[in-house]
Amino acid sequence: MAFEQATEITAEASASTGGVLGNRDFARLFAGETISQVGSQVTQFTMPLVAIITLHATAFQVGVLNALKFVPVIVVAVFAGVWLDRRRRRPIMIMCALGNALLIGLVPLSSSIGFLSIGLLYVVITLSGGLTVVFDVGALSYVPFLVDRDHLTESNSKLQASTAFAGIAGPGLAGLITGLITAPITLSIDAVSYLFSAAGIITITKREPPPDSPAERTSIRQSLAEGFRAVYGTKLLRILLGQSAVLNVGFGAVSTMFTIYGVRVLHLSPDRLGVAIGALAAGALFGSLLAARVQRALGLSKMMGLAIILVCASPILLLVPRNASYQSMVFLVAAWFGHGFGISMWNVNTITLRQVLTPNRLLARMNATYRMMLFGALPVGAFLSGVLGSTVGLWHAMAISVIALTLPMAWLTFSPVFRLKEMPTGPQQNG
Repeated sequence: MAFEQATEITAEASASTGGVLGNRDFARLFAGETISQVGSQVTQFTMPLVAIITLHATAFQVGVLNALKFVPVIVVAVFAGVWLDRRRRRPIMIMCALGNALLIGLVPLSSSIGFLSIGLLYVVITLSGGLTVVFDVGALSYVPFLVDRDHLTESNSKLQASTAFAGIAGPGLAGLITGLITAPITLSIDAVSYLFSAAGIITITKREPPPDSPAERTSIRQSLAEGFRAVYGTKLLRILLGQSAVLNVGFGAVSTMFTIYGVRVLHLSPDRLGVAIGALAAGALFGSLLAARVQRALGLSKMMGLAIILVCASPILLLVPRNASYQSMVFLVAAWFGHGFGISMWNVNTITLRQVLTPNRLLARMNATYRMMLFGALPVGAFLSGVLGSTVGLWHAMAISVIALTLPMAWLTFSPVFRLKEMPTGPQQNG
């Protein structure tokens, strides 16, 4: 016990003097996750290509494959939260990483022996999505244990930067390697990356305490209800979730419509379409790296206001271009860069708010409930934009989608989130 206490004190002291990466345990988690995120982006880019190029799948089959990515978030998330709040999160995260390495590895293996099928891809993407949901909910709930409260914003900023970097590096890497060794074999990169993620977590030295034992055993239904109350019973979280859900409906609509609009109306070539969309990840990377600095300069409330304005207003620039010229590309890149910059700053602070305002014993259930609502909003926006595109035309559908994305700015007028002078110090009384 003395050694464990000394380890914790050393880690905290190191983090306080050298930033959160001075905390060796967090640095191990961060390093493994960065490699794993790049691998996941490779899979996100490559899996549809396996279906289209290797298996000659129909458009309907590819649509089903993409839709199955969202099913685990909607179905599994809240139950994962209950499960994770009753157990140590670290061993579960390790098992999820190893399970994903095995599942993703089945694709190149089955391709090499001639057993690859669209049905196998359905199974792999669904089961892997389920493990990823459990891992992500566990990670969001594990970080507040791993770092002290003063470093939560910085740690979330680093993890957002990792995700943004993967969004830039992963697709380019996948595109290069797919041309050399075929799409199915390219997925081996993601399988190996999950091993790095597992290794990073395994080497963490800080011992995770057992979860708090309730005075009496609660049913799953009661545990689920408690998780929902953790979100909807806290005024700040309730309002924040409503705004973020509306934001995701708008983003789902704009991001879905833009690909069709860019190709069929603006006549963008694949490389220019990639540059425009890639600006989103580039903006997110800069936003995550500068989030802490901007917060110190402006204060929390002004920073949150700036972030939501960038997120909602930047995509208006998407409506300016009328062709695929270099001048048009400037507007498209600026639109997606500004959106990415804002959303990254927004995510860093909203994730920290959620972690600070929720008791540790409810973190997994709160994060699971949150993710279920947020990810459930994305396909709603995507579906509505598709309906609009087929009824009012692509330009009008794009314009309506962009206008819908500006709606979350209305929260600036009444949300207490934008009146916070500094980050709360702990859970607040429900209201």
